[in-house]
Amino acid sequence: MNDQNQPFDSASEIHDIRRIMERSSRFISLSGLSGIAAGICALAGAYFAYDWIAEYYVNYDQRPGYSGSEFQKLKLNLMVLAAAVLAAALVSALYFTWRRAKQNKVPLWDLSSRKLMWNMLIPLISGGIFILAMLQYNEWRFVAPACLIFYGLALVNGSKYTLSDIRYLGYFEILLGLISTQFLGWGLYFWAAGFGVLHIIYGTMMWWKYERSQ
Repeated sequence: MNDQNQPFDSASEIHDIRRIMERSSRFISLSGLSGIAAGICALAGAYFAYDWIAEYYVNYDQRPGYSGSEFQKLKLNLMVLAAAVLAAALVSALYFTWRRAKQNKVPLWDLSSRKLMWNMLIPLISGGIFILAMLQYNEWRFVAPACLIFYGLALVNGSKYTLSDIRYLGYFEILLGLISTQFLGWGLYFWAAGFGVLHIIYGTMMWWKYERSQ
């Protein structure tokens, strides 16, 4: 009787060991709902940005290109909008991640989450400084591609400390950013697709795969 149950017990023990090792080395409390919320925030921000940019170009012939005060005002408004979208996305991501961590009875801030944060911050901070330098010199055409590429690099770099599925989102973000370098007048659309549509698709898939049963 014991010999018959031994294979089952061994398989169960191996599964438990793998689960414990995964929890200790990877941050597995990322919520798909946080991706959906971030995507909605990005699409809302893209809507307002499109409206402001379109309004600026209505009377573009009577304005001094990209050196006048009107363009500086537009650039400042877009930067504030981007900061607001980022803040809203971060708050929603923290909330849904905290809720899932609480459901799984695991700490939100541990060694794996700290490793995830630092590995994502390195490309994000580097990209942010690079983008600010481009805006300083009015090289705005590559801002959207740079946002997508550096964000994708951050996802790929941090994927080894969380769910491996996030790596594929990073690949798509990088690919979309590279493609957008060849369609410079469509940067806002690519930005909305990468940060909005891809996030919603990814979040929905992650929710369906990992959280639906809960």
